[in-house]
Parts: sequence; C-alpha cells; structure tokens
Amino acid sequence: MRRIGLVVIAAAALGGCASFSDSFKSAPTPVTVQLESVPPGADAVTSIGPGCKTPCSLEVPAENAFTVTFTAPKSQAVTVPVTVTRVPGDFTTPASTVVEPNPIVAELPPLKPAKRKARNGVKKRAASTPPAATAPAAAAPAAGSVFPTPR
Repeated sequence: MRRIGLVVIAAAALGGCASFSDSFKSAPTPVTVQLESVPPGADAVTSIGPGCKTPCSLEVPAENAFTVTFTAPKSQAVTVPVTVTRVPGDFTTPASTVVEPNPIVAELPPLKPAKRKARNGVKKRAASTPPAATAPAAAAPAAGSVFPTPR
C-alpha cells in the first residue's frame, strides 16, 4: 500500500513540473510603436487589439506580425502591415525586438465623389452654353386689320 501511495504522490509532483517550468517562460515583451497619419486625427486600430487617434504611440505585445488600419471621415481606409523581429540575446548581448516600420505612417487619400447619373438617361446641358435664340413672337395685327386675331 505504501508503494502505491508513493507512486501517486510522485506522479502528482511530476505532473506539476510542466506548469512549473512554464512559469519561467517570459511573456512577449511589449514594444512601443509610433502611429502617424496624413491628415492627422485618423483612428488607428491594430489587429491585435489596442488603438488610438493619430498622432499617438501604443505599447503592443511583441507578436510576429500585425497590421494597423487607419480610418478618417471623407478618406479611404489604409492598412499597413507591421513585422516584428526578435533577436535572441546571448551571454554578451541582451535580446532585442525590432519593429518595422516604426514610426508607422499612413497617407489617407480623400474619397472620390460619386458620379451623378442623369435622370431618365437624358444628359444635362452644360450651364455655360446659352440657350438657343428663339424667333421673335409674331406681332399682333394692327387694330382695324382685315385679318382675324390669332387664338
């Protein structure tokens, strides 16, 4: 009976080793990225969560890659891909993380106005061309004329 108890205790202790060793793994180090847009004041949202109004800076976890989508009223949305490269350290140099591009800059082009369709398929005449001259109205017959008055 004692052997079974020791085996159960040893199995329980060893089963906890995996979670114990996982606690020594470090979470991805957050990196700071600068976000800018032309025109300024655009909403910038990352594919991994956080966002802000440009110009601003965000602290994001160092993932492999992510995107930043910039939106603004009366402008087309722009999505910029961002790569994150982790360089492992050794005994002489510390580990580092490189984010490209940083700063992340997006130029938002203005929305193109929608073309107006002509009603009933009839094109409108350009406003700059004057209307065609009309013939002068026929003069009314003089009083006492032999011709009747037109109706």
